[in-house]
Amino acid sequence: MASILIIDDDEQARAFIREALKRAGHDVAEASDGDDGTRRARELRPALVITDILMPNKEGLEVIRELREHDRTLPIIAMSGGSQRMAPHDVLQVASYLGARKVLLKPFAMNELLSAVDTVLAQPRA
Repeated sequence: MASILIIDDDEQARAFIREALKRAGHDVAEASDGDDGTRRARELRPALVITDILMPNKEGLEVIRELREHDRTLPIIAMSGGSQRMAPHDVLQVASYLGARKVLLKPFAMNELLSAVDTVLAQPRA
């Protein structure tokens, strides 16, 4: 299956996503913030990046923008539960505008995640 990088500062969220993806047969790498995530994405060259939006050090919108500068075809799924100052739908709309192919509103079910992953991986990279 595919190599997938998860970028999320929430350890429980990463564990949930990791286990779902591993059960589906994917190879999974992880990063706990946007700085580490962009570095690992360049090193590992995954088939897909799944990134949270609200994180310390570098937020997911900046991660998406930086990844797009280096590889315009890299598939990205953005996810967010929002914050006190930002509605999740607003931030996910911006993520789509910046190049996320799919967005997920946290919390989401395992089948939603796997469906989004399958859909994005089935799309041509160009």
